[in-house]
Amino acid sequence: MDASVSRPVVPRRDEDDIAAGLSVSLPLRAAVDQLPGAVRHLAGCHFGWWDQRGDPLVSEEGKGVRAALALLACRAVGGGAEQGVPAAVAVELVHNASLLHDDVIDEDRLRRGRPALWTVFGVPAAVLAGDALFFLASQVLLEAGGALASTGLARLNAAVQHLIDGEYADVTFQDRPTVAIAEAQAMAQSKTGALIAAACALGAVAAGADDGRVEQMRAFGAHLGAAFQLTDDLLGIWGDPQVTGKPRWSDLSARKKSLPITRALASDSAAGQALARLYAMPGSLSLLQLEQAARLVEEAGGRSWSQSEAQRHIEVALHHLRAAEPEPRSAAGMASLARQISGRDR
Repeated sequence: MDASVSRPVVPRRDEDDIAAGLSVSLPLRAAVDQLPGAVRHLAGCHFGWWDQRGDPLVSEEGKGVRAALALLACRAVGGGAEQGVPAAVAVELVHNASLLHDDVIDEDRLRRGRPALWTVFGVPAAVLAGDALFFLASQVLLEAGGALASTGLARLNAAVQHLIDGEYADVTFQDRPTVAIAEAQAMAQSKTGALIAAACALGAVAAGADDGRVEQMRAFGAHLGAAFQLTDDLLGIWGDPQVTGKPRWSDLSARKKSLPITRALASDSAAGQALARLYAMPGSLSLLQLEQAARLVEEAGGRSWSQSEAQRHIEVALHHLRAAEPEPRSAAGMASLARQISGRDR
């Protein structure tokens, strides 16, 4: 749940022309400039473009995975460098809207190592800024015209509905003593996979690809999204706060039922049962208890299972990528990006 787009995660290749085309920083700013002044200011603070007073910032930039995927997918099926830009901007706007709402829901106080917007301007401001970005994404596709304004917009709206459904499931799972692995997988696919799948599909739609190639790109993104969420869940337990921008053991502290945790609780092992008892305790967990919980998740197999599942999804994703008969260089970039995502927890 997983960023701004000023400098996307670029596949590890030497070709400067690939890297040069992956940034949507300028068109993203141009889109945000269309917002009313006060909301525009909130959005810029969230993206890290300026501080609370409006003074420019030089801050850590996000990964821009979804934007890069939309642009690469467009190129992979024969599109030009500029055709995929509206799709890339739209998915990043939706992603950042979800981050604004997610921080409020989870009461996360940090985003990309900076204070989350709601902690500075209040909950109403963060909610409204997120709403504005959701609608701005639709406006970007409508203004693009062509297939993006019709089938593309329908795909994006469907992805947003799945995203909301996944976010709601994530919240309700915290109050349930048990969650089936299949439920947690469906939640993750809606919460994260749907938008990454839409990014890849929209890129192909922007290029004018036929339905078969669009579907293969969508399936690539769906499985990549599943791997992305699994590795993000691993980072939510064992990630370095200096890298993630969030406190250590944040998912355990919130008693989330992320995939590694759900797998551990369902293991019927001594470690899984001990973890269940910890999760059932009233009040906040101490740092010592959180450290113990992380150890129990690992002992119960949650960490190794999640790593294996992430790798499995990457292999299926690459199968769908090959089936789309992509242009080789862009396909290599997409494959490289996929492998980077699957290795984020190592």
